[in-house]
Amino acid sequence: MALLDLLRRHPFEIDAFFEYSLVLTYALPAELLQGLLPPRLEVDRHGDLGFVAIALVQTKALRPTGFPSWLGRNFFLSGYRIFCRFQSGTKRLRGLKILRSDTDRWSMVWLGNLFTGYAYHHVRVFEERTATGLELRVQSKDGQTDLALRTHTDNPSLPETTPFEDWREARKWCGPLPFTFSPRADGRMVVVQGVRGEWQPKPVGVDIQRVSFFEQEAFRGVTPRLANAFLVERVPYHWKAGVLM
Repeated sequence: MALLDLLRRHPFEIDAFFEYSLVLTYALPAELLQGLLPPRLEVDRHGDLGFVAIALVQTKALRPTGFPSWLGRNFFLSGYRIFCRFQSGTKRLRGLKILRSDTDRWSMVWLGNLFTGYAYHHVRVFEERTATGLELRVQSKDGQTDLALRTHTDNPSLPETTPFEDWREARKWCGPLPFTFSPRADGRMVVVQGVRGEWQPKPVGVDIQRVSFFEQEAFRGVTPRLANAFLVERVPYHWKAGVLM
């Protein structure tokens, strides 16, 4: 157990390339989301709202820094994250608490759960590029993260349910945020910093058929509001080794 605890700190630096990252951000009551966070993390608020980001990422050549890209792993990743803040001494960091991660590669389930606390599960992914956008379906074994949607980029408007005034304001709540936070049993936090290449998210329209994540008991009685949807393409990404705080 001591060895597993040592490994599950994101112990080395990682490089990857995002072919694309589609991020859907949902607004929910901040108090509800606070109940899903561990001690020492606070919901990053916009009035009385907090946000859950669903990131859908086609990832290429993920590998330890210094390894050649041909040794890297290619896989699809979907991640469910809460926007939050972490106070450590005089530092107040803005980042994400990952609630769950899904991937279509069993090897990444095993490696992800060995080296991180990001709760990896295996899913089936059906992806199709069309003339107008992207069609995605994700099927999870437990039914908790089934997803189906289409995107389009023709003059997208903000969702009718958004709390934001315009795309500029919405951009502040689409990520990526520089840090992810994973609590440990001893009360300390594993903090991982991500360093991206040029990140120019483009607003997209989405036709969402299903997001089963919000059908779980934790969200009973509330209606998540789609706040924004952004797409970024062809971006190199780097994660530093985890730091205990």
